[in-house]
Amino acid sequence: MRRVRYDSPGGPLFVEDVPAPEPGPGELLVRCAAVGVTLPVVRKAAEEAEPVPLGGEIAGEVVAAGAGVTRFRPGDRVTGLCFGHAYADLAPLHEAMASPVPDGASAVDAVALVRGGLVALGALHAARPEAGEAALVTAAASGVGHLAVQVARTRGAIRVVGAVSDPAKADFVRSLGADEVAVYGEEGWGEPADYALDAVGGDLLGRVLAALAPGGRLVAYSSGGGTVRAYDLLVGAKSVTGFQMARVAREQPELYERWRRELWHLFAEGAVRPRVHARFTLEDAERAHADVLGRRNLGKVVLVP
Repeated sequence: MRRVRYDSPGGPLFVEDVPAPEPGPGELLVRCAAVGVTLPVVRKAAEEAEPVPLGGEIAGEVVAAGAGVTRFRPGDRVTGLCFGHAYADLAPLHEAMASPVPDGASAVDAVALVRGGLVALGALHAARPEAGEAALVTAAASGVGHLAVQVARTRGAIRVVGAVSDPAKADFVRSLGADEVAVYGEEGWGEPADYALDAVGGDLLGRVLAALAPGGRLVAYSSGGGTVRAYDLLVGAKSVTGFQMARVAREQPELYERWRRELWHLFAEGAVRPRVHARFTLEDAERAHADVLGRRNLGKVVLVP
């Protein structure tokens, strides 16, 4: 089978032929019909000292099941997060991370919706939104952000502001239902928001905090780091909460599963529609990484083996 790998940080991605893996205990072996590309994985490939497996969301058909698997069998359509080699024709998926893909949804729909949508739902949950509040979403054109803009509306946001790195993304963000679009380097982000979901971090974190109304809540779920001054929290009675999806999946599986069901319900109703920036082959994985690292994507970047 084919699998994408690289040999050095920031080095070229290439396809190699390797034997198909065997599913271990509690694992499914999935024939990948779609693989989601995420910013954390792209950053690891560019920065980690040693090469790491290129993981990510996968969706496809179960072709084999390891010992102890009880919920799925060969022929089932599933999606989930693969921590091993996901950029491949066949990939292992732990049963605990797998969920069924419902009829009427494609594999591309699944990888564009589920993981990013779970992060969006989780970040909103951490923000404790109330009906009639205003929301600010950074990286609003990204794989997670474009879903967060839509989900915020389902949580009662009366005004949604999408913040982006490039004004060329404004029309796309408005097409998602955002009322206003803010650009990182420009002044005038409009009226203050009641809460913000930040996927960027770094130097932008202080700007996002300043864009909140007194008593505002900032939820940070970026891998980009960043700091805020305690005084800026104190003077505006503001708060910052960190959110990590892996912790919820590990410690609150019932909540994790409830969010997954809600996502598919919102999808079926048409309240949330994942958008796909581009579909790349495995051989074009490096181009996919370049789009994500350069923040050129509008929606999800997907590999289709």
